[in-house]
Amino acid sequence: MNTDLSILHLIFNASLVVKIVMGLLVVASLLSWTLIIVKSSKLKQARRQAEQFEERFWSGISLPALYDELAKAPQRTGLARIFYDGFHEYRRLSQLDNANNLPITEAVQRSMRVAASKEIDGLEQNLAFLATVGSTSPYVGLFGTVWGIMNAFLSLGKMQQATLAVVAPGIAEALIATAIGLFAAIPAVIAYNRFVDHVDRLAVNYDNFREEFTALLERHAATQQVRR
Repeated sequence: MNTDLSILHLIFNASLVVKIVMGLLVVASLLSWTLIIVKSSKLKQARRQAEQFEERFWSGISLPALYDELAKAPQRTGLARIFYDGFHEYRRLSQLDNANNLPITEAVQRSMRVAASKEIDGLEQNLAFLATVGSTSPYVGLFGTVWGIMNAFLSLGKMQQATLAVVAPGIAEALIATAIGLFAAIPAVIAYNRFVDHVDRLAVNYDNFREEFTALLERHAATQQVRR
């Protein structure tokens, strides 16, 4: 007697619980791959925008001119948003008659920290899903495997004459669940670690820019005081 052990045949003839497990893992894998593609594009765009803005910022353009340029932009993200929010706060406080510039720079730092935090939060959005898929998929697949093997041995116990050909399909279909679990988990884990590293690098870039920009504002404020 020939037994069809093709993967599709085993999947379609698996028990209901194993089919549900496989279906959940396939859905999780499709969602994680969609997120990987979207997040990869978003992070590449964020890095490119940061490089372009830094090049523009250090090109010699005056801070007010750059601020006015960004004010006309329909959308500001990344370093552009951090700069805009910081300089906006600086301009607002500079119009007040304050002799002490330290509170101004502290307020500007707070404003830029809030902007940077919002940017990082947007970049980290949905990364927890990849971490969840990567950490739970192998266990979900293992559950399907255990259930399938259990059913295979229960069926084996009801037979008077047991052979490997009888138990092999049940064990094979159970192991497919583990394979699908690993297929869903491995890309998710790799992508999660890669994205976290990229977000951390962008966060460091944002922090460095904030410090450099604050130093420029302090010099700018000192120059304005001397002129007065």
